[in-house]
Amino acid sequence: MVRGETKVDDVHVALLRGINVGGKNRLPMKDLVAMFLDDGCLQVRTYIQSGNVVFRAPPARVLRIPAAIAKALSARFGFSVPVVTRTAAEIRAIARGNPFLRTGADTKSLHVAFLAGWPSPASVAKLDPARSPPDEIVLRGREIYLRLPNGVARSKFTNAYFDGKLGTTSTVRNWATVLALVELLG
Repeated sequence: MVRGETKVDDVHVALLRGINVGGKNRLPMKDLVAMFLDDGCLQVRTYIQSGNVVFRAPPARVLRIPAAIAKALSARFGFSVPVVTRTAAEIRAIARGNPFLRTGADTKSLHVAFLAGWPSPASVAKLDPARSPPDEIVLRGREIYLRLPNGVARSKFTNAYFDGKLGTTSTVRNWATVLALVELLG
């Protein structure tokens, strides 16, 4: 392998929370791409304007990405944004593993909350699945699958709720975005 190249399986996705949402945390995607390139990532692409980044990097570098990108954003733009990463294989598995697809749920009501860390069993026990009827949640590993028939804006299953109960950071993507990321991964 030539120096600077990565293996095919070194494709990752970074998910930034709260970018270009409701007029807050304005971030041009070209600047976000430049930050990833400056940090040594390759073949950096974004999907829509809300902080979805597909890139190549060796696993050791990927471990640094959340903190490095968050620090660069804070220094350059003055706002704090959590960054969550997943491998290409993890994103594909998440797309295949949605439990609500088996029940015939309307895909427009489906979302995934990506957790930065692994929640402890004690923190998982604090989740109240009946908190926001008729919404439904299923936690699997570092993902929470959500079925929100009345929309994400009306749900009480928010980032703040999940972060507080699980002691980690979450960022939510709708099902169409999850599938688009799978497509970008090839």
